[in-house]
Amino acid sequence: MYIRGCPAPLAFRYGGDRIRLMNAVTVNPRIQGGLPCFTGTRVPVSSLFDHLQRGYTIEQFIEDFPTVAKEQVDAVLEMAKADIPNFAQHVTAR
Repeated sequence: MYIRGCPAPLAFRYGGDRIRLMNAVTVNPRIQGGLPCFTGTRVPVSSLFDHLQRGYTIEQFIEDFPTVAKEQVDAVLEMAKADIPNFAQHVTAR
């Protein structure tokens, strides 16, 4: 199974939590020009990372975007964490 905007291995990595992770983010070409958004909102997922990068807390993000649930934020952070190995530079041990 392929989750749009998400690598296929991630969909299966979490077993029972797969549905929760899949439901956290949607991509709709008619909403925010097709940017990945938190499901049921018009809030781009990138806005979460922008807030965190600027030093805001998750609680402050949710205050700024009350249509986003804490569970959605947690799921997005789990997805990002799981995807890091796909972008890491692999080196051989000496």
